[in-house]
Amino acid sequence: MRKSVLILTALAGQLLAGGFFLQLGNPEASAEARKLGAVVTVQAAGCHDPATAKVTATAIGMVNGQRRTVPLEVKGLSTPGMFAVIGQWPKEGKWAIEMVGTNGEQFTNTLVAAGPNGVDRTHAKYNMHKFEEHDVEAMLR
Repeated sequence: MRKSVLILTALAGQLLAGGFFLQLGNPEASAEARKLGAVVTVQAAGCHDPATAKVTATAIGMVNGQRRTVPLEVKGLSTPGMFAVIGQWPKEGKWAIEMVGTNGEQFTNTLVAAGPNGVDRTHAKYNMHKFEEHDVEAMLR
């Protein structure tokens, strides 16, 4: 039994080593992000150099049965690897924001519901592979 636990622990460490992910934050917690009018903050995290990470964001929505995409502005903050996502999407319809992070060959993305009241950070989906169309569709329901 003890040997099994040690093996599982070693495997888990290897799987998590070198991970790269995006942590979402409340822009109200950062004076710098508030000043920019950010809708969400993003921290590049994991075993990498956060200063070299890049993040893009796109609002994806359904308005009156039509699919719409709106590129969102992403600005680097003074903390390395910390970004402010700035942007507006129409109040009507259902919306999701897809944030894509890259750092060299590493890739991660986050999908989060958004609406007129802001971003629902508590129900975000995270993946180290590009989201499939069905993932986006489920978020827009």
